[in-house]
Amino acid sequence: MLLVANFFWGLSFPLIKAIGLLHEKLVPGTGGTWFSSVYTVAPRFALAVGLMLLLRPRDIWRATPREWHQGVILGLFSAAGMLLQNDGLQYTAASTSAFLTQFYAILIPVWVAVRGRRNPGARIWICCALVLAGVAILGRFDWQALRFGRGEFETLLCSLFFMGQILTLERSDFAGNRPLPLTFVMFVTEAVVFGLMAVVMAPSPAALLVPWTSPAWVGFTLTLTLLCTYGAYALMNTWQPKITATEAGLIYCVEPIFGTLMALFLPALFSAWAGIDYANETFTWALLLGGGLITLANVLLQVRPPPKP
Repeated sequence: MLLVANFFWGLSFPLIKAIGLLHEKLVPGTGGTWFSSVYTVAPRFALAVGLMLLLRPRDIWRATPREWHQGVILGLFSAAGMLLQNDGLQYTAASTSAFLTQFYAILIPVWVAVRGRRNPGARIWICCALVLAGVAILGRFDWQALRFGRGEFETLLCSLFFMGQILTLERSDFAGNRPLPLTFVMFVTEAVVFGLMAVVMAPSPAALLVPWTSPAWVGFTLTLTLLCTYGAYALMNTWQPKITATEAGLIYCVEPIFGTLMALFLPALFSAWAGIDYANETFTWALLLGGGLITLANVLLQVRPPPKP
């Protein structure tokens, strides 16, 4: 189920790229990178809240205080991570962003080892090394081109927030929480955060309204809402608590593989529909080797997953 969630998140890469290009075409030069980053994600969570209210109007409001507690924490971690990741991408190479974002794959077992005062074992560290090598190859990471500026700092910081999100789902004091109300509270939190930021940062009311007049922009946003937001996070909140945070962190690194595969053919389809200039990526040895290392790490992990604490 978490691999299915990764598939949906992989779809979000070309979708968000297409939305950003189309947004610049519809409302050029408005609000800088912060507003563009915020307004790429704000509608998806507002629409996801509306969708859940439409599908389960009674059940989702019956969240317990503990579910509200965990949902708000998850929403704040996720909102901070998404905002920093999207803005940091404006100031650094995509390969650097991919490498630094997946750094939580190694941070989580380090945190678990420090918290539990025990070594997670050689197999976990080998899987971490395979994943980081795979992500570096997949993103064509260039050590010589690495510099520590705004983009790198924001991306590394976003990885810490994503790690916090993953670890929050593992907390034993939230073990009895139900996935549906939890997901709803998480979406409400993110919708409020990004909605307020979009209103404050918008240079004019037109910057908020004009994109909704584009059928392509609305179509992209609805797809992002249904699959990459409601579908992916519902799966994550339901199934991740059944495994360890270390295992989940490594599984989530499959996301760039799906994203790269979809970038081989979806951009041309999106461009034809939206009238934007977004070219397909090409299949390279980096995809095969990098994706193979990440897949190998997950196979090794699933053969004998770490025990639940």
